[in-house]
Amino acid sequence: QVQLEESGGGLVQAGGFLRLSCEASGNIFSINAMGWYRQAPGKQRELVATITSGGNSNYADSVKGRFTISRDNAKNTVYLQMNSLKPEDTAVYYCKAKIAYWPDPIENDYWGQGTQVTVSS
Repeated sequence: QVQLEESGGGLVQAGGFLRLSCEASGNIFSINAMGWYRQAPGKQRELVATITSGGNSNYADSVKGRFTISRDNAKNTVYLQMNSLKPEDTAVYYCKAKIAYWPDPIENDYWGQGTQVTVSS
């Protein structure tokens, strides 16, 4: 069974930083795109950043220049370095990955359980 386990959330003051991690586990055949999404109270879930298996990344305009997504394919892990945090970054952050696991080579989307990020003003 494939699982995505997130870590690194917490409470930080505006201007501070956090680093989120998300590790995929299970009998993995392949991992394609990985990414981070967030959902603030009363709002829809939105894309924060994605990264392909080859390392190409994409960011929401609201986080460009402040957040950096990266991945370690050997560890099946994706990271989100968040700098210059703002109160409006407060949300539950979810990891998402497109994964195939043995013996089925078809990739499906999997979500982590979410980790809370709170930025105080």
